[in-house]
Amino acid sequence: MTHQYCVVGNPVTHSKSPIIHRLFARHTGADIEYGRVELQREDFGVQLRALFERGYHGCNVTVPFKADAVTLCDELSDRARLARAVNTLVQLPDGRLYGDNTDGAGLVTDLKVNLAHPLVGKRILIAGAGGATRGILPPLLSESPAAIIISNRTHARAVELVEALSAHGPLSALPYDALDGHFDLIINATSASIGGEVPPIPTGCVTENTVCYDLMYSDEPTAFLCWGESLGAKDLHDGLGMLVEQAAEAFLLWERVRPDNTVDVIHRLRNGEF
Repeated sequence: MTHQYCVVGNPVTHSKSPIIHRLFARHTGADIEYGRVELQREDFGVQLRALFERGYHGCNVTVPFKADAVTLCDELSDRARLARAVNTLVQLPDGRLYGDNTDGAGLVTDLKVNLAHPLVGKRILIAGAGGATRGILPPLLSESPAAIIISNRTHARAVELVEALSAHGPLSALPYDALDGHFDLIINATSASIGGEVPPIPTGCVTENTVCYDLMYSDEPTAFLCWGESLGAKDLHDGLGMLVEQAAEAFLLWERVRPDNTVDVIHRLRNGEF
């Protein structure tokens, strides 16, 4: 029987998820259909439940609904509960909805496996304290970094996030202008790249050993990655690998098999070979 899945969001026409999951299905032999469904903000819950009533087995959730999806779940994974955000839903055999957050796991896999950047003992800076940061923090903290520092234009939001998750690892908040010393890894979790801007990170945070990773992805290097390159950063990466790896985690939840062709899928997307 064909299993039906989709990505829900608003807007959602740009999503690469259908391409990714089609390539996963082709590789694993899974019998699935995967589409895009744009939901309206005022009726998100009603519309989402209607999808499952129509026979959908699961869905991915993208902006702006990741926090809203939490309230619709009957059961949450630990990482979704800590993140207070859901990006993957699966309908359990008894009809209940199970919510997970695969974003952080996708990021960690991309960094450690695909890009060969271990996280143990590393000093990490995350720019931004929104939903994207909350989603990636639990898996990052589980990798035993030396420290994770969060900086945000509104410092109070960074402090609030640290207070919520500091029990899970070495987490702290500092204003941008108080940052001192260099970092092994700097992650841009803001939306600044959309407007061609860069978070106000002091240039002294970057050395020739720093890895810069932008959660955003685009055909051309983002403003953040261009900034890192101008300062001589060691490696520059956008979020395409994270996108594919988090999708593989969702596929595992749905079809009970994790695609092992993620590197090939990343390459195909990067080169437009669908």
